[in-house]
Amino acid sequence: MASVLQSDHEKRKQISVRGIAQVENVTNIKKAFNRHLHFTLVKDRNVATPRDYFFALAHTVRDNLVGRWIRTQQYYYEKDPKRIYYLSLEYYMGRALCNTMINLGIQGACDEAMYQVGLDIEELQEIEEDAGLGNGGLGRLAACFLDSMATLGLAAYGYGIRYDYGIFAQKIQDGWQMEEPDDWLRHGNPWEKARPEYMIPVHFYGKVESEGKKQKWVNTQMVYAMPYDSPIPGYGNNTVNTMRLWSAKAPKNFDLNFFNDGEYIQAVCDRNLAENISRVLYPNDNMFEGKELRLKQEYFMVAATLQDIIRRYKSSKFGCRDPVRTNFEAFPEKVAIQLNDTHPALAIPELMRILVDIEELEWDKAFEVTQRACAYTNHTLLPEALERWPIHMFENILPRHLQIIYDINARHMDRVAKLWPGDFDRMRRMSIIEEGSVKNINMAHLCIVGSHAVNGVAAIHSSLLQKGLFKDFYEMDPDKFQNKTNGITPRRWLLLCNPNLADLIAEKLGETWVTKLDELRGLEKFANDQNFIRAVAKVKQENKMKFAQYLESTTGQRIDPSAMFDVQVKRIHEYKRQLLNILHIITIYNRLKRNPNMDFTPRVLMIGGKAAPGYHMAKQIIKLYNSVGRVVNNDPIVGDRLKVVFLENYRVSLAEKVIPAADLSEQISTAGTEASGTGNMKFMLNGALTVGTLDGANVEMAEEMGEDNIFIFGMKVDEVEALVKKGYKPREFYEKNEELRLALDMIRGGFFSPEKPDLFHDVVDALLNHDRFCLLADYEAYIECQDRVSALYKDPMAWTKKCIMNIAASGKFSSDRTIDQYAREIWGVEPSDFIIPPPYEDPSKANEGAAKSKE
Repeated sequence: MASVLQSDHEKRKQISVRGIAQVENVTNIKKAFNRHLHFTLVKDRNVATPRDYFFALAHTVRDNLVGRWIRTQQYYYEKDPKRIYYLSLEYYMGRALCNTMINLGIQGACDEAMYQVGLDIEELQEIEEDAGLGNGGLGRLAACFLDSMATLGLAAYGYGIRYDYGIFAQKIQDGWQMEEPDDWLRHGNPWEKARPEYMIPVHFYGKVESEGKKQKWVNTQMVYAMPYDSPIPGYGNNTVNTMRLWSAKAPKNFDLNFFNDGEYIQAVCDRNLAENISRVLYPNDNMFEGKELRLKQEYFMVAATLQDIIRRYKSSKFGCRDPVRTNFEAFPEKVAIQLNDTHPALAIPELMRILVDIEELEWDKAFEVTQRACAYTNHTLLPEALERWPIHMFENILPRHLQIIYDINARHMDRVAKLWPGDFDRMRRMSIIEEGSVKNINMAHLCIVGSHAVNGVAAIHSSLLQKGLFKDFYEMDPDKFQNKTNGITPRRWLLLCNPNLADLIAEKLGETWVTKLDELRGLEKFANDQNFIRAVAKVKQENKMKFAQYLESTTGQRIDPSAMFDVQVKRIHEYKRQLLNILHIITIYNRLKRNPNMDFTPRVLMIGGKAAPGYHMAKQIIKLYNSVGRVVNNDPIVGDRLKVVFLENYRVSLAEKVIPAADLSEQISTAGTEASGTGNMKFMLNGALTVGTLDGANVEMAEEMGEDNIFIFGMKVDEVEALVKKGYKPREFYEKNEELRLALDMIRGGFFSPEKPDLFHDVVDALLNHDRFCLLADYEAYIECQDRVSALYKDPMAWTKKCIMNIAASGKFSSDRTIDQYAREIWGVEPSDFIIPPPYEDPSKANEGAAKSKE
């Protein structure tokens, strides 16, 4: 399976799915590149830095977007389709340059143009900052969805916040995680366009006054929301949609007395307080913290967005800003609002406020319009992750919205009482307002009541919501609940990050699979073709060698590319069970020490991911992993057979490097805790095998590929529930398994932390006394399963055959399929394969020939 990395020259010779560069395109790109270097960056080649070259290239690529972007928006104004508004507080976009070139079909031309001017395009791509405006899966899903909505020709907009600081940069010092601010905008962002002409006022605080039947929200504090637009290109269809992110700006006006009192400087400084709303992304996922700034962020985003949605709804033709639509009857026919988790839940009371207080609709009509327009996606089963805002805080910041929520709840409670007379316990469980020592607003309940559709993100997750968390609501409105299994965009997660595998697939299947991923089923007939098996193995080996080189150049750590790359990359959280992975590492280390001459499958273990800054146990897990690594990596008896690597500062651009190189994907959360997962799909699409529990999307992956092609272990959901119900005693598992006992005793005894032997007592005590996520109960099954993995890896042909079956079964997990289902089953729109004519064509002629509209 050994292989040699191709030179750049060899890569350029091959005909690939990325297309052959046209001579005139290359010439145009070189001209535009030099023009931007000169006029935009005001540099010549004598003083330009690599970053200048990156910006010149980014602006050149953006030039190719702009005409399509404007024409797409013109097309939407002319056709007036139903518009989709995706509301999310997180967008984990990563880098835009390479993705944009691929979707526009100009990657080959840009590559050749840079080559001709003596630059390496890969080096320029590495200069781009990741747009890290998300914590993990939820934010990355939003990014994949934007790509798919544009590719499916939907008139869609992503709305969110333009955080000055994204997810923190992770540094590892002495094995511990340290956080550094992610100042991703310090060099500027070549993709965004500020739109000050659409600046929108957002109000906070104040009080509510009654004028007859009308309510007025008065004496508020105001902050402006300034929109920044980024283009979202579809793949090969000339559609360019918009992601609009809001930035907080202080209002201009000062109290003129400040000038007289000498407080002018202080007044200017105080403007920062208003602008703090969009300063930083909250780095806490799966753990709700009722912070006032977070509530302000949530309202800030939905208030600005809804004003924008209504402005656009009222205008019908391009360039017209005078309202022409004043009747809201048709609002749900023209507007679909998708709430990505409960973070944008305030869209429901805010839309009600606008319709009732400003547009003067009757309450019942306003609520019908709101409910028909809004839909809610749930992303978690963990109760501690659900948003519950304290009434006292909410009333202070958003007094009118609290009244509206009370009114929504009163009508909701009337309905429950009619359906289940006298069932006060059910009313208590279903209320939006939770009574207790502190009264809270349950935002998930608000979303369910105020939406026409509620969906989970994998079949098992949706089923567990209906049986558990939202059981009462499901019994009341079963038709409201749906499933929409998550997906990933094959453009970024195969074409961009694994071009050699994409080329190999294109040789066998052509190129239409890029937008119709279920065509990958066609690879099954090559699963026994020796030449194809060898070709797939060669691509994997090249990817591993490339990643090993990257790791050595960035960290100095050397790894053996012929060893199995065993990878677990995701946020560090107890339910994701990185600790179980660590226990396996200690177990195989002990086996090697006990019998150095044993038949051992060499492995490089890699864990990557960030811990929320306030999550003590997650930070302990990182420190423990690094402490185990320090011992294992420096043990001469082990040598190169076992290496432990922590992938520092895991982010989208690092995922694009490690996922194509992985042999084994660890998806080992406790059954019933992971809503879906999307990393699992990325590894599958790139030809890694999965070791996992029957949790989240793993269940559907096993169905698609057949259980022979995935390593499933551990308890199922009902078995976990039964164990907990009868009284789970983790210590019993510790007592009866010798290898487990040895591993835990080594951690507890300070074997991995000799300088501070009691360092990990908390970790071991939590496992022995609580073990909320049943690690010790699943340990034995996990070790046995990993032994099966090691045995199979010794047979490269059999292993690679299963890899091919994984790739072939990935079609279901395209975000194109997910978005197609959202469009038809929730938003009430049809995806379109119409190709908007490119900017240089006469639209009337192009529509006749080039456009492939649906019949």
